Amino acid sequence: MNTDDFISLLATGVAPVDRHALTKRFAIAVLTGAVGATLIMAMLLGFRHDLADVALTPIFWSKIALPLCLLIGSLWMSTRLARPGGRAGGSRWWIAAPVVAVWLAGAFVLMNAPDGARLAIVLGRTWRVCPFAIALLSVPGFIAVFWALRGLAPTRLALSGAIGGLLAGSTATLAYCLHCPEMGIPFWGTWYLLGMLVPTVIGALLGPRVLRW
Repeated sequence: MNTDDFISLLATGVAPVDRHALTKRFAIAVLTGAVGATLIMAMLLGFRHDLADVALTPIFWSKIALPLCLLIGSLWMSTRLARPGGRAGGSRWWIAAPVVAVWLAGAFVLMNAPDGARLAIVLGRTWRVCPFAIALLSVPGFIAVFWALRGLAPTRLALSGAIGGLLAGSTATLAYCLHCPEMGIPFWGTWYLLGMLVPTVIGALLGPRVLRW
């Protein structure tokens, strides 16, 4: 068998690679996570009764901005890490910047608050349930994101799993904002981030096992 025949034999039955596979898989994952989290939130928690009114205020959109920026950053980083040898690149700043901004704004609020009111501002009224609710709402997105990553070729498995978990958590937090009555920046910077940290840590632990190929 000559070289040309050998190459032809190896190429027999090989289908072309879908160039848009990565985009399609992550689009499905994010959509599944968003729809799933919103449905669970609506069934178990319900939309806040004054959502239409509060949606007209800048502070509500500031609250939305935190998980939205983290969603964009984690999605960008996930698509980079889904390729063999992928690096985070500038996508990490989309994750770090909103966290730092919320912490700085929260610190400013607390410094200007009366001494006796600071703890109440951080705890709000729902600190006991907020992180657990976000973690619960992240389950559909977590499953969908890991499905997307499993069909690709990540090599930094723990990091890919962690960022995938953050993607699921930030998507869930967006849905949770439609229920959550808390409007204090220190609350978001503590309990929202803690809720998103849960799927992030779980993703880091499961990544090396689930994403191995």
